[in-house]
Amino acid sequence: MEWILEKDGQLLRWLMERFSHPVLDEMMRFVSSLGNKGMIWIAIGILLLLFGVKNKKRRNGGLLVLLSLAVNFLACNVILKPLVDRTRPYYVLDYTPLIPPVGDPSFPSGHTSASFAAATAIYAINKKWGIAAYIFAAVMGFSRLYLGVHFPTDVVCGAILGTVMAKIVIKVYLTKSVKEI
Repeated sequence: MEWILEKDGQLLRWLMERFSHPVLDEMMRFVSSLGNKGMIWIAIGILLLLFGVKNKKRRNGGLLVLLSLAVNFLACNVILKPLVDRTRPYYVLDYTPLIPPVGDPSFPSGHTSASFAAATAIYAINKKWGIAAYIFAAVMGFSRLYLGVHFPTDVVCGAILGTVMAKIVIKVYLTKSVKEI
């Protein structure tokens, strides 16, 4: 386990050194801010619900996005973060992150987890939108590394967790509510 933690820190430092650029600093701050409290994904879910008034597929997609975010929030923020209680990398590696330090635990990345949960739900209703959402989710995860607020394993595990939580929601939703989205 110690070996993994050491490599995690080394990889994070390498990424932060190799990709550092003032223009990217601002871009990554902006991307990351879109994921604060999952707001961009909640807004997309609500928009899908609103525009789905006459389109059952979009309405179901909005429900899937919001349900996936809710289940993911419980798994990530309510259960795993307090259970694992991993210290943020800037405290362990002693540097100043590019955004103000946050107080909650590092593992898993909530921004990444929510992004992949929403992207997976969006992909279930529309493959093209879903691919775009997955690309944005990956950029969101990278932004958390770039800004220095998560270790690489926080981001990778967040992506896996979000994807799995959304797939569970999709499977339960499809078997309980409707036969097709």
